[in-house]
Amino acid sequence: MAMTRVLAITGYKPHELGIFSQNHPGIDVIKYTLKIRLLDFIDEGTEWFLISGQPGVELWAAEVLLELKEVYPSIQLGVLTPFLEQESRWPDQVKEYYYQIINAADFVDSITKRPYDNPAQLRLKNDFIIHKSDGLLVLYDEETPGSPRFYLQAAERKQTSGDFSIYYLNRYDIEAASQAIAENDPRYWSQ
Repeated sequence: MAMTRVLAITGYKPHELGIFSQNHPGIDVIKYTLKIRLLDFIDEGTEWFLISGQPGVELWAAEVLLELKEVYPSIQLGVLTPFLEQESRWPDQVKEYYYQIINAADFVDSITKRPYDNPAQLRLKNDFIIHKSDGLLVLYDEETPGSPRFYLQAAERKQTSGDFSIYYLNRYDIEAASQAIAENDPRYWSQ
C-alpha cells in the first residue's frame, strides 16, 4: 500500500444496497469490512479521512472512524458537503445520524456555499475531494453500478495524471467479513 496521508471514502447509498432501515444486519458487516481496511490505512500512516457526508457507506465509515479515534486520537475526519443543507430532504432518522457525525468530525465545510441548485455541485464535490486526497477507498462492484461511479470517474482522471491510488472493497470483502463475524473473529470484538 502506497503512503496515503489523506484518504477519501465513498460507496453505495443505503437504497443501492437494499438497506432501508438503520437496524439492517448488513450495516454491521459493512462497518466491520470498513474497520479492517481503515485499520490498515491507520497503520500505514493515513492522517485524514474525507467524506461528503452522504448516507450509506460514507456515514458508516465516519462512525467507524470516530470509534477508532478513541484508540487512535491522531486520525482526523473531514466532512466536505457538496452544498449547504444537503440533509434538508432526508428523513429525520437519517438527519439525526448525520448530525451526530458532523458534530464529532474534526472539520466540516461545504464546497459550494449555497443550497443545492444544480447537478454541477455534485460533480464539483467529487473533483474537489479527489483533488484534496492521495487515494480513494470505495465500496463498489462493477457488476452493480451506482452512485460511486461518479467519484470513480474523478479518481481515475487523477490517477492517470499523478500519484493517486484507488482501493476497492467489493462483495468478496463483504462476504469474508460476514464469515469472520460468524466465526467470532476477535478483530470484530476488539478495538
